[in-house]
Amino acid sequence: MEENVEQSCVQLSDLSLTKGNYEGDTFRLHMVTWNVATVDPPDDVTLLLHLNSPKSPDLYVIGLQEVYSGPLRFMSDSVFDDPWSQMFMATLAPRNYVKVSSIRMQGLLLLFFSRLEHVPFIRDIQATYTRTGILGYWGNKGGVSVRLSFYGHMLCFLNCHLAAHMNYATERVDEFEYIMDKQVFDGKKAPRIVDHRLVFWFGDLNFRIQDHGMHFVRSCINNQTYNLLWSNDQLTMMKKKEQLLQEFEEGPLDFQPTYKFDLNTDTYDSRLYRTWFGFNGKKRKPAWTDRILWRLHPAAPPPDQQDENTGLDVKKEEEEEEEYPLKIRQDSYTSNMEYSISDHKPVISVFTLELRKMYEAPLVRLQAEGDWSADIDATVLYTPLQPFPSSTWDWIGLFKVGFSSVSDYITYTWVKDDEVAFDEEVMQVYVSKEEIPVRGGECVLCYYSGSLRCIIGVSEPFKVQESKVASEEGLEPEKINGLDQTVASEECWQ
Repeated sequence: MEENVEQSCVQLSDLSLTKGNYEGDTFRLHMVTWNVATVDPPDDVTLLLHLNSPKSPDLYVIGLQEVYSGPLRFMSDSVFDDPWSQMFMATLAPRNYVKVSSIRMQGLLLLFFSRLEHVPFIRDIQATYTRTGILGYWGNKGGVSVRLSFYGHMLCFLNCHLAAHMNYATERVDEFEYIMDKQVFDGKKAPRIVDHRLVFWFGDLNFRIQDHGMHFVRSCINNQTYNLLWSNDQLTMMKKKEQLLQEFEEGPLDFQPTYKFDLNTDTYDSRLYRTWFGFNGKKRKPAWTDRILWRLHPAAPPPDQQDENTGLDVKKEEEEEEEYPLKIRQDSYTSNMEYSISDHKPVISVFTLELRKMYEAPLVRLQAEGDWSADIDATVLYTPLQPFPSSTWDWIGLFKVGFSSVSDYITYTWVKDDEVAFDEEVMQVYVSKEEIPVRGGECVLCYYSGSLRCIIGVSEPFKVQESKVASEEGLEPEKINGLDQTVASEECWQ
């Protein structure tokens, strides 16, 4: 059902994406926002991530709110990945997705995954957070963001959890504007959120349905006449008078309001709330609290409204945007009613990005030279394809095919420590046989730039052969390293 709806949306909106005569590459972006109400993740997220869809996303962006952050759990999560991150990585890594970046502020969590083929083209990765909780010092409310360059195009993803309750619509807008103003990034290119070519704003924004009574709201939901509620949605109302909000687009709310449900049911809030005077019958009115919006960088102001310095910068931006266009189409926007562990339902949106790449080649090409096994020292060959700021902190990592993040390496070698010039173009780096897994396996090499703080080159997959010496002498368990343990554990479960 979801896939058919999604396909029809694509057919209806093809013209909106392809108008404008230029050749561009298309990329599929799958976004999720979910207030998880402090619960642990479900056993199966197939429906949440559309894992059975015939079209696989290029990118996944997942924003969660109210991830459990009790003192003991939060301390352990600061050292190890939290259960939600672990679950998403374990699900997506075997499908060749890598966690490129993540950020957590108490209950707010933002995860960015990419197919491995795109990873060398994702650069200038930065993440930050802003608290808007009690007096601006508490992180139970606020925003976390990840920004990056995707094939040269600056993208920013902002996951927010804003103030609750019906009467705080203005405060929610104030918090959003504060977050937008407060968050800054290093470097001259896109130092603020509004400077990015494309911004996604999503999360538990907490806007409610105003004025309509409970009976009318529930009647519209039961009859699927959601459009009768749109004009009284607080975010829609606030957009009419707030300039910044008007720059953000959102698809139609053609799905059930996602808050508030009785736990483990599809029933809207039915419980009685305790007050100082006992019980009363007041229940939470359903609302579209969980949203996904986007903003393409608007056109430049007229020349007479620009000063001389600003005018030069604007002209440069206009020329870049004209030469390297970026367009977006929303293919689907819906809630997922199958998940009932929280009092919120997750919201999912799938987008198609069409853009002209600013570069086609990675900064570094690398490959495994000859046969690899734990019996002999190995050799990596790499070639810089474009100038980049190399440093003593550059390293080349050996990863299992299906690795989950940049820290999920088997071993690594410092480029400058073990580098020998091979010729004027190709550089040679040695890897000690002591660091190579004795049991072998399918692997890739990744070049990590310490200055750029990202992977700038990935080799083709290659086979590490099982050690003949170890096979003849018998494997010693204490010498089995990370990959061997993984292989051994997989064999035990078969």
